[in-house]
Amino acid sequence: MLVETGTVLAAHQEALYAEAAAGGGRSVLLVLQGMDTSGKGGTIGRVMGMLNPHGVRVAAFGAPSEEERRHHFLWRVRRQVPESGRIGVFDRSHYEDVLVPRVRRLLPADQWRKRYAEINDFERELAESGTTVLKVFLHISPEEQLERLRKRLTDPAKYWKYSPADLDDRALWSDFQRAYADVFEQTSTPVTPWYVVPADRKWYRNWAVANLLAETLDELSPRFPAPGYDRDFELARLDADPLAAARATRRPR
Repeated sequence: MLVETGTVLAAHQEALYAEAAAGGGRSVLLVLQGMDTSGKGGTIGRVMGMLNPHGVRVAAFGAPSEEERRHHFLWRVRRQVPESGRIGVFDRSHYEDVLVPRVRRLLPADQWRKRYAEINDFERELAESGTTVLKVFLHISPEEQLERLRKRLTDPAKYWKYSPADLDDRALWSDFQRAYADVFEQTSTPVTPWYVVPADRKWYRNWAVANLLAETLDELSPRFPAPGYDRDFELARLDADPLAAARATRRPR
């Protein structure tokens, strides 16, 4: 099933890229959010791996750097918006700047609450400029998260993925769930709705995200542009190509 969806995605991606080469201004942005171990990176690797990497732009958002803190919270996000013809992917996103300050009490409530409206304005601006935003929350259960954290501590190939902060965030599970619920309520709009994908089963998670992306591209229906030259004339030039004719009549010695 995923292979078939990948074929559809690849065809749409090529048409979107060709459309932009001819002057089109459309792009797609896939926003992935989720608790630790929900599989954001794995989803990107599996789904985006079916596409031409030249037309994909992936950006990951961790804790802001010192430079980023000196700017508006959307400054670093705007710099990663995909160009025309590209499919952009955010591994975490601007929503971290509401969720984390709220749960960890890094900002007063009035400051992180006003960011809902700023985010809605930002996403509406993207849509109006030709970027279709697809927002997906990968929903993992606490039981499955516990097993995945355990694997990170028992599999040498996964040691690097573990951070003591993972358990600190897990202790705030209920707070994060409430914060996400408010994010969905405040920022799921007719233009940029949220989609919740169960993420306990990796195969289903990948299939669901791939199909959401395929449906999004189906609705956009990108088209290959008409040639900006006389096709019949160029075919005639090829038929009359002296080099090809010489090679065809050349006899072996």
